Amino acid sequence: MPFLGQDWRSPGWRWVKTEDGWKRCEPFSPALEDVNNQLKDISHTVIITGDDEDEAIYSTEDCEFAAKKRKKDHCMNNTQCFYREKWIYVHKESTRERHGYCTLGEAFNRLDFSSAIQDIRRFNYVVKLLQLIAKSQLTSLSGAAQKNYFNILDKIVRKVMEDQYNPRLIKDLLQDLSSTLCILIRGVGKSVLVGNINIWICRLETILLWQQQLKNLQMNKQVNNGLTLIDLPLHTLRNILHRLSDGWDVITLGQVTPTLYMLSEDRQLWKKLCQYHFAEKQFCRHLVPSEEGHIDWKLMYFALQKYYPIKEQYGDTLHFCRHCSILFWKDYHLALLLKDTGHPCTASDPDTCLMPVSPQHFIDLFKF
Repeated sequence: MPFLGQDWRSPGWRWVKTEDGWKRCEPFSPALEDVNNQLKDISHTVIITGDDEDEAIYSTEDCEFAAKKRKKDHCMNNTQCFYREKWIYVHKESTRERHGYCTLGEAFNRLDFSSAIQDIRRFNYVVKLLQLIAKSQLTSLSGAAQKNYFNILDKIVRKVMEDQYNPRLIKDLLQDLSSTLCILIRGVGKSVLVGNINIWICRLETILLWQQQLKNLQMNKQVNNGLTLIDLPLHTLRNILHRLSDGWDVITLGQVTPTLYMLSEDRQLWKKLCQYHFAEKQFCRHLVPSEEGHIDWKLMYFALQKYYPIKEQYGDTLHFCRHCSILFWKDYHLALLLKDTGHPCTASDPDTCLMPVSPQHFIDLFKF
């Protein structure tokens, strides 16, 4: 059967599979023009400095095809079709029934991370996973996975700009990602970069644009005539602060009112934070006494944070079934109503086989 198109010699139209069926992809979109207009405001010279203080300057003349690559890359990103699966089978070796193995890029493409960032319980989990990938696993992703990575990152930045939710976490992610890209671009030829160098320079320019947008982000003052945080009694405010597991969240909340600042400086609050995140042996190595001779638990918390990782808490995470070797998102609403485990499990007692997967554990699953 011949493949019909505009011309019998042409490959035909580009089609994209959507929820409503197959749709023809237009080669031009207004969103592409908006991105180009925004990137024009950025300086077209990116200076990348290494440890040896040498500078490599990439000017407009050095990447004269950057605009064409940007349009082509943007079009390819919009036409790339990714899976949106709730679970995947993690196979690490070939068997008689299945050949090959599951890679980090394949898992990143197939699992539904685009919908996960819309869930406030999974948002911090996905951002932390992107940050770990940016630090060490970016070059191990395939070209399709890298496009998906930056597509999801674009959605995250837009969500933060609209909802103003946890911009500090996104700033840390973009800082780590820009540092990694600077090192990779400077060492081009020494490391493997999938795609043209101009595409990576354009991606770095986009990250610089996002950083500037987040830097200029102004928090909207919410108008509420009802009960506010200031109207709560002191013991309620104290309980709220004691339920926070991140020291930076305690400091940020303490900047709202003088009363919250006084409660955020409580020694017992910071002592509990230290005892929750760190072991007693670690305290003895990094004691920080105050002028009065007491232990300054607040300074000790941030001192210990430099040497030891803190415990991570997430509202929802990916789960791994040890019996089926399946990685999946668990829908707690379906689990309560329909007793759905989230994947086709064959175990007699599926709950005993499930284990939550931290962002670092997710990456370790695909290290062979």
